[in-house]
Amino acid sequence: MSEKAATPSLRRNLLNLLIVISFIFFVFGCFCRPDRKFDSPTTPTSTQSNRSERGDNPNSPKNSNGGKDDQGDFVVEYAAVQNQRYKNIDQQIKEEKLLENAAKQLNQNLSLPSNVYLRTKDCNETNAFYDPNDNSITICYELMDYFFKLFKAAGKSDQEAYEKMFDTTRFVFLHELGHAMIELYKLPITGNEEDAADRASAYICLEEIEGGVQSVLAAAEAFAIESKGKIPNGRQMADEHLLQEQRFYNSLCMIYGSNTTKYANLVGGKYLPKERAVRCPSEYERTSQSWKELLRPWRKG
Repeated sequence: MSEKAATPSLRRNLLNLLIVISFIFFVFGCFCRPDRKFDSPTTPTSTQSNRSERGDNPNSPKNSNGGKDDQGDFVVEYAAVQNQRYKNIDQQIKEEKLLENAAKQLNQNLSLPSNVYLRTKDCNETNAFYDPNDNSITICYELMDYFFKLFKAAGKSDQEAYEKMFDTTRFVFLHELGHAMIELYKLPITGNEEDAADRASAYICLEEIEGGVQSVLAAAEAFAIESKGKIPNGRQMADEHLLQEQRFYNSLCMIYGSNTTKYANLVGGKYLPKERAVRCPSEYERTSQSWKELLRPWRKG
């Protein structure tokens, strides 16, 4: 994808992503029901912070529902753009204050034990990550470019690739939010944390976001594309992440388990084997109930 073609399209889709993130923060903080192939991230050397949303005040309000005290906030930080290809995207995000508005909504609805920093930036790598060293969630501009090219290489039109790029990035963002919650809330995850973060993302998409099923489907498709023609080696087998084929089937299982009638077309053929599909409703129920109970003490109001 040429730089000329990528810039306006990436900007449009990134802005769409951040608008949805704002919606996610508002709903996820209030809900009554209840690849990070992530190398070590680099810390930005030049950072502008929006300190107006910080929770440094020692008189932070208590959680009114009798749960955990609120001792932090979601805080927006902007790193200086290194790649001029993304300069317009970065400028537009700041002018629209999309991340600031998202942080404000979330701070009204979810207690934190410490500040969490939200960042979008160019990273010189295709990545998205939660960094426990400074409690930050970062979405790299390069990630969207990668997803676009991935779907284009699989035969999608430009429009289809843009839509799937947007949907998959949303899934990835929520995956990283899952890591942040597990770390900060000290949640007792007894299985693989990467799988737990995938399932947290899928659950939020399926239960709390209108049309969120498209994000889970797009992520599953990306996992399937990435796995084609690749024989796992020892290093991949030893990695903390599940194999992409497994992430593909797990994502489909979450969708099918959430509504077996509506998503019956996901069983059989190249999708879910019947032997796995029969267990998906109970898998989904356990996942949804687990996240509901684990997050209950941290909800405000």
